[in-house]
Amino acid sequence: MDEQQAHRPGGPPTGWRHGTPPWNRWGDDAERGPRRPWRSTVLVTAFVLVGSSFAARGRHEDRLDLDPFARVLLVVASALLLWRKRYPVPVAFGTAAAVTVYLAAGYPYGPVFLTVAVACFNAVVTGHRWAGWTAIGAVWAGHVLVGHWLYRWLPPSGDGAAPWEQEGVVAAWVVAVVAVSELARVRREQWAKERAERAQAARRRADEERLRIARELHDVLAHSISVINVQAGVGLALLDTDPEQARTALTTIKAQSKEALGEVRQVLDTLRAPGDAPRAPAPGVARLPELVSQAADAGLTVEVEGEPPRLPPGTDLAAFRIVQEALTNVVRHSGSRRARVRFEQADGATLRLCVDDDGPATGADAGGSGNGLAGMRERAAALGGTIEAGPRADGGFRVLAVLPLTTSERVKNTTPQEEDR
Repeated sequence: MDEQQAHRPGGPPTGWRHGTPPWNRWGDDAERGPRRPWRSTVLVTAFVLVGSSFAARGRHEDRLDLDPFARVLLVVASALLLWRKRYPVPVAFGTAAAVTVYLAAGYPYGPVFLTVAVACFNAVVTGHRWAGWTAIGAVWAGHVLVGHWLYRWLPPSGDGAAPWEQEGVVAAWVVAVVAVSELARVRREQWAKERAERAQAARRRADEERLRIARELHDVLAHSISVINVQAGVGLALLDTDPEQARTALTTIKAQSKEALGEVRQVLDTLRAPGDAPRAPAPGVARLPELVSQAADAGLTVEVEGEPPRLPPGTDLAAFRIVQEALTNVVRHSGSRRARVRFEQADGATLRLCVDDDGPATGADAGGSGNGLAGMRERAAALGGTIEAGPRADGGFRVLAVLPLTTSERVKNTTPQEEDR
């Protein structure tokens, strides 16, 4: 059995069954935390060592030559930068301590301050501002103490106090490092905020697109399937007694299913190739006679009152879908076999679209309680309009949509196909 496990395909040998294979250990370490900045640390270490060697050659008489202890301090201060991503605060204080000891020992300056600058810059940028400021301030304070007070007891012997002009240069260097760090931190926070806003906007667009697609598919399928369901019932009831009427019902089912498949395919095509031109125009109130005919096939008589004005593309599509969904709900949920669709123009700025039936409700609410009514409200709200739906006092049901005839620039510049997406 052990041999089978040892040669089992699709998994590591049993020698690593209780641990991570050697070739994956670096990857697991990368998942546990940020990767160590090897290249930049090696470059900084080499620059500090070489630069300090040149500084030692041209040193003043009051500074000591580089010895092994000095080189160890330089290497330690630089090597700590390997952990600056994971432990920014300890690294900032560690490099500050190593550099302070280096200066107190009387070694030549050189580029040793670069390690503190990198560590404190990293601490400030990653959000540990007080740690970065404190660490670099501690280096400056240590330099002042060594240069003006502790020099009497520290090497080299006979050393005098440092000129105050030198402290001004160090102070300016400290201020420059802090300023650059703060600018980088602010810019990084701005980038993070912009990325978060872009991600949020992308999620919002995806949610809006998902809702539009769901709404469009619901409107297409609910209406078509309702007609198909009614005609299928008629065909089954008349199959033996009136074959000719059953044949008519089957013909209606075939035509309605073909139309539904075409509209679903049009919606899906906009997903596969959003940049392509639409193959068919989006539906609008000009296709209202088709809805009336389909409703008649389902046994519903529809009376249309008033003439709709010329509508913007988005409003035209919304009006068509609202009428379609309202008639579908009458077919599915109302005992009435008669509905009225009325168009009214109010003040030349809004369209009042009213769909009435005389009820009563059969089973579920006459207006429907699923996604259809929510979809109608979403369509109207997207254009700045409203939907009112509910039972009438005489027992029927009414859907009243108020849609603006003038839409925003965003809606004006949106094609019907983009609205369907």
